[in-house]
Amino acid sequence: MHKDVIKVTTDQVVKPTGPIHVVYFSSTSNNTHRFIQKLGVNNSRIPYELSEEITVNSDYILITPTYSGGGNLTDGAVPKQVIKFLNNKQNRDFCRGVIASGNTNFGDTFALAGPIISKRLNVPLLYQFELLGTNHDVETINEIIRNFWGENNYEQK
Repeated sequence: MHKDVIKVTTDQVVKPTGPIHVVYFSSTSNNTHRFIQKLGVNNSRIPYELSEEITVNSDYILITPTYSGGGNLTDGAVPKQVIKFLNNKQNRDFCRGVIASGNTNFGDTFALAGPIISKRLNVPLLYQFELLGTNHDVETINEIIRNFWGENNYEQK
């Protein structure tokens, strides 16, 4: 876990309401996209093209990859497309938590986009996984989502 992760206490967490919704970004490699498909939950994809945009009208968890060079090279850890998406106040306001992927080869900057967004939006960092994720990651994240939303709102696609 990163040194900059803020611990969000239970009384600070705004629990999501409504149906489960994941908003995610995936580059042209589609690693995150393939992972989201394994989750089988309602989702929206942040467009790759900066000229395109989406606006979210319900609570969601953000899942994003991390772009970073490792070591002290932390600039650009949050993809520009995710920054643009979160620059929309409405999109920020509906974010209830963040999950980030990364590459453990990059050491301290592994999945750094998660802690950065968590700290900026004051939402919990729910999980971090490597690259495409494993079957265990899929099971764990599905459980985290169910618990975070509450079992009553869990509907797989």
